[in-house]
Amino acid sequence: MTRYAFYLDTNSCSGCKACQVACKDKHSLEAGILWRRVYEIAGGGWRRVGDAWESTVFAYNLSLACNHCAKPICVEVCPTQAISQREDGIVLINEKICTGCRYCSWACPYGAPQYNTAAGKMTKCTFCVDNLDAGLPPACVAACPMRALDFGDRADLEIKYGKAAAFYPLPAAGLTDPSLVLTPPNDAFKAQSEPACIVNWEEVRKP
Repeated sequence: MTRYAFYLDTNSCSGCKACQVACKDKHSLEAGILWRRVYEIAGGGWRRVGDAWESTVFAYNLSLACNHCAKPICVEVCPTQAISQREDGIVLINEKICTGCRYCSWACPYGAPQYNTAAGKMTKCTFCVDNLDAGLPPACVAACPMRALDFGDRADLEIKYGKAAAFYPLPAAGLTDPSLVLTPPNDAFKAQSEPACIVNWEEVRKP
């Protein structure tokens, strides 16, 4: 059985946000709701080495949507069972029985579920299941001009691209076992020893 996952090559991601825009356009998301968000990470500075100054500045982009986790905590905490997981791993919200309590949003370490104020319901990435059923890729994957995004069976993606440990600002993978395969940025190690932050927080934070 296929277990769908997303793949991201952070070294190829230019931060253009075409994936973010394509998702928003396809699903007609209201202002403030982003099912896919592109985080801009930057950090470092300068340090003195003898009589010279050495730069430790770094920057990279991280495109994230719902990771359709193998252990989806959103499913566990939903009091109405409005969130369910298909056999192929895709996690969906049944808006007909969702009460908009936001428990899923508070529990998800990736901030994937987002509240639609107009509908009073929770919403999130659907992995573009209608596209998959039609033999098409998710809108975000199709829109990426750098081919930094890919999708497919999780096991196949891990064979093709390899597994990677979490890096800033991702939480520990063991929390939910996300169906997300990553090629980490070349400077990921710098974020472990140098000051780092999300520089576009106003854009990507949950409404």
